Amino acid sequence: MKFNDVVVNKAERFSIGIEEESGRYYVSFPVRNDYAEYEEYYEIDRAQFDRFQQDGAAALAFVATCRKREKDELLIVKPGRLRGVAC
Repeated sequence: MKFNDVVVNKAERFSIGIEEESGRYYVSFPVRNDYAEYEEYYEIDRAQFDRFQQDGAAALAFVATCRKREKDELLIVKPGRLRGVAC
């Protein structure tokens, strides 16, 4: 998989982008466990991708639900047993 960030919000620590091999859209943010820091990627549709680029508050609200693990069905890469927490 090749994740290409289109928008990076450094202050709120999330990105919006396109996974180049599949063409899927995503939001991502860093998480960490006791051993590593890594990104979790959540699939979004094209309408969300377009809207989130223009409406940072809507993007942040969506990311907040993902950080609370309320959108796990949208994870592009399923986490292992040592899943990290949002940082």
